[in-house]
Amino acid sequence: MGFDQTMKLQTQIPLNSEENQIDYSSKILLLGSCFSENIGGKFEYFKFQNLQNPFGVIFNSVSIEKLITRAITDTPFSKADIFQHNGIWQCFESHSARSSINKNGCLTNLNLALSSLKDALFTSSHIIVTLGTSWVYRHLERDEIVANCYKLPRNNFKKELLSVKDISESLKCIFEKITAVNPKVSFITTVSPVRHIKNGFVENSLSKAHLISGIHDFINRKLPIDNSQSNIEKQKPSYFPSYEIMMDELRDYRFYTEDMLHPNKTAIEIIWQKFAEVWISSETESLQREIASIQSSLLHKPFNPECETHLKFQKNLQNKIEAVQQKHSNILF
Repeated sequence: MGFDQTMKLQTQIPLNSEENQIDYSSKILLLGSCFSENIGGKFEYFKFQNLQNPFGVIFNSVSIEKLITRAITDTPFSKADIFQHNGIWQCFESHSARSSINKNGCLTNLNLALSSLKDALFTSSHIIVTLGTSWVYRHLERDEIVANCYKLPRNNFKKELLSVKDISESLKCIFEKITAVNPKVSFITTVSPVRHIKNGFVENSLSKAHLISGIHDFINRKLPIDNSQSNIEKQKPSYFPSYEIMMDELRDYRFYTEDMLHPNKTAIEIIWQKFAEVWISSETESLQREIASIQSSLLHKPFNPECETHLKFQKNLQNKIEAVQQKHSNILF
């Protein structure tokens, strides 16, 4: 029996284009796990307007909800929200990216990030929330789930698994708070394909199952019936299958980094292309190619920076940049 040239050598996740696609007038806010920064890096490379994780990487929905609530209700961080550990001022609601050796510096960092988040929540056309894990840590003294444990002693915390209902309710709260102030926003959810093996292999699978079930429970809820204009304009939340693409299309260790847990550059590029098929307007493709050409040229390192050939190259590059910026003043290199 001969080899069938039409044989498929991998499974394919069916994808359909979404409405309200992203173009160069769009403003994108990305929140959540480190995978949101992988995709955010692509938006940044192609110079789409975007804000990535103003409070750093946050893995769970409850901590994201807490920050969104704080931003929308305009509740600034105070001295009661921070603590000092090993000479560093930290906040349980944030990643260490906003920490500081100075108390006032820490509060300034947190409140500047809060201001950026608030602005993005009110003005973004697309908000992408990437959840990483259902496992969380509750600080016993404060009786609250934290975004970061900062390597404090374990006896300060209780490890918990968010239920499907917890995740669904948290996302519902996030969605309702955002759409109350920004009803036209496109709200996109996804699950990070990064494995959190420190909790165990079975525990990681359980965690991802809770995330996927919780997200779909939230998405499949009916929006409340309301005749107000703001409610009529609300977009139904959607799900992009980052996790499923990694698990079912890219189920080969050649798509992982050396730790065998994180998707490598090839995998990220493939998932980005899949995302672009669904969410990014095809009308942006020519501009993306122009920007990619400029980005590649900016990385060029000449052997002799003063030679005539390189000076001509630099002038041509500057002309390309100016041509793009004349059409799109928001694009900066």
